[in-house]
Amino acid sequence: MTDTENRVIDPEPKPGDRLDYALRPTGLEDLIGQPLIKENLRILIAAARQRNEALDHVLFYGPPGLGKTTLAHILANEMGVNIKVTAGPAIERAGDLAAILTNLRAGDILFIDEIHRLGRVVEEVLYPAMEDYALDIVIGKGPSARSVRLKLPRFTVVGATTRLALVTAPLRARFGATYRLDYYQLQDMEDIIIRAADQLNVPAEAAGITAIGQRARGTPRVALRLLRRVRDYAEVRADGIITQQIAMLALDLLNIDARGLDEMDRRVLRAIIEKYGGGPVGLSTIAASISEEADTIMDVVEPYLMQLGLLERTSQGRLTTPAAYEHLGLQPPRSAQQPPLL
Repeated sequence: MTDTENRVIDPEPKPGDRLDYALRPTGLEDLIGQPLIKENLRILIAAARQRNEALDHVLFYGPPGLGKTTLAHILANEMGVNIKVTAGPAIERAGDLAAILTNLRAGDILFIDEIHRLGRVVEEVLYPAMEDYALDIVIGKGPSARSVRLKLPRFTVVGATTRLALVTAPLRARFGATYRLDYYQLQDMEDIIIRAADQLNVPAEAAGITAIGQRARGTPRVALRLLRRVRDYAEVRADGIITQQIAMLALDLLNIDARGLDEMDRRVLRAIIEKYGGGPVGLSTIAASISEEADTIMDVVEPYLMQLGLLERTSQGRLTTPAAYEHLGLQPPRSAQQPPLL
């Protein structure tokens, strides 16, 4: 048997190891960025503790990867309660939700990711559970059917969504606190990467950290993914230390440019510019032209391009800006160079 065959990878961290595979902070003090949300949550938690009550229902929304799931776990840790995790598409029937709700204890948190994808029938069961802490179930069928109301302990629903507009108004109104997560500043991104590098025991220079942070799209999930890939490159192609040069070589190999745009982002911009003269053009047309799902473009690609000022949404469709031409090294048409007349 060879050395390779004898090698065993321990799937579980050893006692005393600090490694958290998700690299998530566990408390508000450890959370980097989002200062306004942190301050609001501190007040929310302190008030619930003083009254010895469960937290009010909380809804987080914003682009993917900004920490909505992390915040839900932080709330549970700060309150010292259990958290049950599920997702909107996973709750297919009202009975599935009823089974989850009846297993909750006082103060527990039910985290529903992608809550905008809950079915209408399931939502109708959730309404009285959130508002009256009661579960209405129907026993039997036909003329003999009867409705029974079961009392539930006071619990907290924490919802997360990337599409707030798709959350129905009655469901949205039942959340006592709603917070939007914004993209992170470069300094916050660097602090997040430094913390993760320390947890992963990866030696990194300040310039290497900055290079990763600049290309991480202001998104912690992206930053942590890039850190792992740069670590791999540094260990295989260099001495294991993340320097600026190593970070840039690794990120160039991943086809991620200096502003964090990947191949998908550039394909979208080039499709609008080269095929449709810079726009305006409809989302479905763009998706068809690059063989990609429209929802992927809307949820993953567009928010960051708009944040950088490379793309605009108009009533006629998507429109590239002069900055997009400049970033791609293209010459904008004269109509794009001249500001519109008032």
